[in-house]
Amino acid sequence: MLQQNQQRQDISVNLGSHCLTDFQKKLLLKSLQTELRPEYRRRLEIMIRADEGQTQSEICNELGCSQETARYWIAIAQSGQAHMWNNHPIGRPKIINDEYLQTLKELVTNGPRHYGYSFRNWTADWLSRHLAKQLKIECSPRHVSRLLKQMGLSTKPKKIVSEDSGDGFVSRDKQITIGSLSPAGRSTATDLSSLHK
Repeated sequence: MLQQNQQRQDISVNLGSHCLTDFQKKLLLKSLQTELRPEYRRRLEIMIRADEGQTQSEICNELGCSQETARYWIAIAQSGQAHMWNNHPIGRPKIINDEYLQTLKELVTNGPRHYGYSFRNWTADWLSRHLAKQLKIECSPRHVSRLLKQMGLSTKPKKIVSEDSGDGFVSRDKQITIGSLSPAGRSTATDLSSLHK
């Protein structure tokens, strides 16, 4: 029974052989010369092989694709749309472009106050909102955080180690100074680096 169904499909595909125009066949053959993802290459080969008279099962066996995939691309070729093979992108569309990444980098580098916000540090949520308003590209805060990490950037402020002018702990160049906890006015700081000698 299954074999009879397969033979019927093969006969219907065979009747549609030579379904590509000369222009379409040249375009597909030329496209095969370029570097393509395997999925795109398989599309082209299915349509070319169907045009040459191969059956659906022969195409599936030789290319290792499913019956559904072969049937779909054979139907595209038979409907005269083979030249539009790349109008069906694989996967989720990419919305993040170079302009988005460059703008994101500038925003993080300049800080939110440069753009009229009252807060000092960006959050992924605010970056996402600002970029959506400016570039009309919606992106989740989580994805913005991923992009920042890939670019080696962060929304967290850089910690600046500076010398403390009061009687506190100061860490600078591996020297530790411990300040006195005595009442104000009487500082008895001890430099531990001199004790270590």
